[in-house]
Amino acid sequence: MEGTIKIALVGAGMFGGDVHARAYADLQRAGIAAQLGRVGLDEWSRQLAGIKFELVAVATRSEKSAKLAQENFRKWTGFEPKAYFGATPWHDILRDFPDLDVMAVATPDNLHTEVVLAALDKGVHVMTEKPMCLSIQEADQIVERARTKNRIVAVDMHKRYDPDHLRIRDDIQNRIGAPLYGTAYLEEPLEVSLSTFKWAEQSDPFSYVGPHWTDLIYSYYKSKPVSLTAVGQKKRLIRSGINAYDAVQVRVEFENGMSINFHNNWITPADFEGPVNQGHEIVGADGKVESDQQYRGFRFWNQGGGSRTSNNHFTRDVKRPDGSKVYVGYGVDSLTVGLVAVCRMKFLNETREAVASIYPTAEEGRITVAIVHAAAVVRDLNFKYLAEGKGAPVTARFGADGITIVDPTRAAEGTAGVFRRIYDRPI
Repeated sequence: MEGTIKIALVGAGMFGGDVHARAYADLQRAGIAAQLGRVGLDEWSRQLAGIKFELVAVATRSEKSAKLAQENFRKWTGFEPKAYFGATPWHDILRDFPDLDVMAVATPDNLHTEVVLAALDKGVHVMTEKPMCLSIQEADQIVERARTKNRIVAVDMHKRYDPDHLRIRDDIQNRIGAPLYGTAYLEEPLEVSLSTFKWAEQSDPFSYVGPHWTDLIYSYYKSKPVSLTAVGQKKRLIRSGINAYDAVQVRVEFENGMSINFHNNWITPADFEGPVNQGHEIVGADGKVESDQQYRGFRFWNQGGGSRTSNNHFTRDVKRPDGSKVYVGYGVDSLTVGLVAVCRMKFLNETREAVASIYPTAEEGRITVAIVHAAAVVRDLNFKYLAEGKGAPVTARFGADGITIVDPTRAAEGTAGVFRRIYDRPI
């Protein structure tokens, strides 16, 4: 089977310029067949082996960053994608490449929706970073547009493909029995909120990295949320003139009765020994599983470098005989599955429904967006009430009637009723 998948990448920062770009460089060099055994899709290796991949365009906000991404890709492959830059460069890409197959979206979280919808309107499949968006109403737009345009929206939820998590999903969760409660945490370096991301005030640590964990828990149990509460703190970033949350804690109750606490911050000091601190644990009726994704037993230290740990499972370089490097790991696997779905639709004439089980879909991404959206509302109200000495009484309820904010303080003060509906469709 022969043919070409043409890809455009919008956003080439920390994740787009590294994981996305390097993954597409390897695909352009060697195709997709070599990656399929890692994600259990080797059945399609022979059929998809002849398909070519081409990164035709890369876009960023500034000309400098676009040219840098273009030059990096040339070094890896000998091929230069066309560089675009500006406030809305995806419109120029869609105009110049009417036969584009995939738009990869690695922009800041609050800018995903416009790019995704523009691509879908032109009949282009989408690979987007998590969270799919920050608003449940926008999530509905994306889900509906993908359905009406018969196109894939694959959300990069790479923690699903961590080999430890696959073991939990396929084996350990059955051993420990019905889930009771758990904790998931991911703590990012301070430099992320101070300098790497200029948009920290438009997001928060839970909205940024919490979706990894909410999606992972959903992938384990396929259970929807029924309620949540959330609180956040602002102390460290305020000192640097950034009005953003240092940390956010969200507790979610699910339909199957489990209660999971999600803890996130982006103020971890630079001299912490790992890139991030992360892990989770789940207590079941018949046992418990603990998974530390920060320290997996690999540690080293050297003069002047301190003690360090590395996650060699996320991405790693494997040397080829010619000295160049293949980029592999579960960070790439999450992109691979979405592209396999696109290939099967385009070249094997399979339906969107037939391939939906092999990648994190927009419908699944919508569940995480619902949690993120409700948590932001609850977090802000509880932050306000805590500052006023009124505690943190606000919660959110999910159900067939949508999302309802439960705010006893408003009723106690006589300003409004306890219940306020912020969304009126089933979750």
